[in-house]
Amino acid sequence: MVLDAQPDIEVVGEAADGVQALDLLRVTRADVVLMDVRMPRMDGIEATRRVVAAAGPKVIILTTFDLDEYAFAAIKAGAGGFLLKDAGPAQLIEAIKAVHSGDAVVAPSTTKRLLDRFALHLPDAGEKATGALESLTDREGEVLGLVARGMSNAEIAGRLYVSEATVKTHMGRILMKLGLRDRVQAVVFAYETGLVKSGQRGDSL
Repeated sequence: MVLDAQPDIEVVGEAADGVQALDLLRVTRADVVLMDVRMPRMDGIEATRRVVAAAGPKVIILTTFDLDEYAFAAIKAGAGGFLLKDAGPAQLIEAIKAVHSGDAVVAPSTTKRLLDRFALHLPDAGEKATGALESLTDREGEVLGLVARGMSNAEIAGRLYVSEATVKTHMGRILMKLGLRDRVQAVVFAYETGLVKSGQRGDSL
């Protein structure tokens, strides 16, 4: 009901479990999928993994459970977002639009723990990562720092007095130079290399 009430969002299908979701996506075009975690036959993590592997739509995991295991598994599976079901309508709509535009969204209550969990599973940043960080221009480093503090492209554009397209260009160059897949990996990289310290937050949070 919340999504159908939005003039720029259309609900094109609903599925009862992961298997049905995959079947539906074979015949229905969607830009973003809201995926539950606990479902019969195939859970949301496995379904997300298969959607991403098939170069399908972007996925937001929506769950009742604020557990690190789910958040970590969701991001590893390629989800673009991880939200709790108690998120308000405005937050949900904003997340859908953000993920559709290429941003990553993680529930604020799990962000720090998720980053700490990533640090345990990713290779040590070491000198290689530090050297890669030095390959960034000052402005690219600034953009990466703001991304790591949870700011969207639009918020970064407002902070730096540049266009949103310029921020996207900077972000693309950052990912390319650092050999990273997406914004989530960029955030982890920023924390690993000490560009952003745990506990630092942007004005928007």
